[in-house]
Amino acid sequence: MSAVRLSLRDLSVAIGGRKVVENLSLDMTGGNLVALVGPNGAGKTSVLRALVGLLAHEGSATLDGRSLSALDRRERAQRVAYLPQGHEAHWPLPARDIVALGRVPHGAGDPTRLRDSDAALVAEAMRLTDTEHLADRPVTQLSGGERARVALARVFAVSAPVILADEPTAALDPSHQIAVMKALRRAADRGALVIAVTHDLGLATRFGDTIAVLKGGRLAASGPPAEALSDAVLRSVFGVEAFRAEHAGSAVLVPWA
Repeated sequence: MSAVRLSLRDLSVAIGGRKVVENLSLDMTGGNLVALVGPNGAGKTSVLRALVGLLAHEGSATLDGRSLSALDRRERAQRVAYLPQGHEAHWPLPARDIVALGRVPHGAGDPTRLRDSDAALVAEAMRLTDTEHLADRPVTQLSGGERARVALARVFAVSAPVILADEPTAALDPSHQIAVMKALRRAADRGALVIAVTHDLGLATRFGDTIAVLKGGRLAASGPPAEALSDAVLRSVFGVEAFRAEHAGSAVLVPWA
């Protein structure tokens, strides 16, 4: 099976009459983790929201040659799994039932009566996110970090070829930040295209195959971490200098001054 391919051509997004993303062109394929980085207000979240149909856009976004806009809602939900920012819960559903919502695009109904195949995917998603012990607890009783991991498990349960994750580590402690990025990395290694918005340049450098840097809604740099997060890019886009090293075979980047 060939790798999934997501192509953006001159993608532009306007909110309130102001363009927040302008003429973004990128080609991304399955088997890769793409870290989408940039200062606050650079347009990162707007890109993801446009790809899942929550924001109108100009230009084109095609998945394996088909326009995302032409897919019906169910097919788009099967092929593109989305983890938004924030994980508020208003109903005291067990965490397992929240994760089971990831199977709804594939025809699952009552989360307490899943097909064996759906139940197996839910269990695996919870294992990958270290949420198995939370399965029977109401999500309204979980901490913010625990809810974040349950939400990511729901995304994994979709088994979509494209995963869009908006700041998936924002509410997590360091141990779970690394665990979540490792889980996203494994999803990419299994063939998914993972696009993760993050402000953590260190995690982006360690786990990303490609870094796409946005500034003012435009693509400022794109490529392997060392190229896309060069000293010149860090200065011009983020206004920082960085400490660089290597540890256990992985690049280390820490914004320093």
